[in-house]
Amino acid sequence: MINNVVLVGRLTKDPDLRYTSNGTGVATFTLAVNRNFTNQSGEREADFINCVIWRKPAETMANYARKGTLLGITGRIQTRSYDNQQGQRVYVTEVVADNFQLLESRNASEQRKTDNNGNSNNTYNANSSNSSSGFGHNQTNQTQSSQPSGMPNFDRDNSDPFGNASIDISDDDLPF
Repeated sequence: MINNVVLVGRLTKDPDLRYTSNGTGVATFTLAVNRNFTNQSGEREADFINCVIWRKPAETMANYARKGTLLGITGRIQTRSYDNQQGQRVYVTEVVADNFQLLESRNASEQRKTDNNGNSNNTYNANSSNSSSGFGHNQTNQTQSSQPSGMPNFDRDNSDPFGNASIDISDDDLPF
C-alpha cells in the first residue's frame, strides 16, 4: 500500500513543541496550502492541514520555523480516534511528517514580514536572495527603468531580443 504526502505551504502559527512522558519531542503545526485554482470571485483559497512531527526534526522545526514560514514536508496521512471529556468519540485526520525543508531564506522571510506589515511590494528586491512568493505567483510588470542594475529584462514586449544589433555570420559557419 502507498501512503505518501508531499505538501508545500506556510505555517499558520509557530509550531507547538511538547515532550512525551519519556522525553520524546513532538511538534504540532498547521500548514496553509494554496489551492491551484481560484473561486468564483477570483480569490485563491487555501486548505489548512493539521500536521505532527516527532523527535529531533520536531525540535529543529520549533527552533527555526515561525508563523508564515514557507515549508515543504513529506510524510503520510494518519487517522486516529479518542474519547473526549464528554465521552464522545473524536476522529482526527492529520499528516505525520517524516521530515521538512525550509523553502525560503531567513532574509526573505523577514522581508516578507516587513512588506506585509507596511507596504505591499510585489517587485523584485535586489537585497533579497530569494523570491518571497514561493512559486512565482507574484507576477510583476516591470519596465526597463524599474529593472535593478545588472538584471536582465525578460519582458515579452521586447520584440528584438538582440537589442537591434545585427549578427554577422557567414554561411560557412552554420552547421546546416
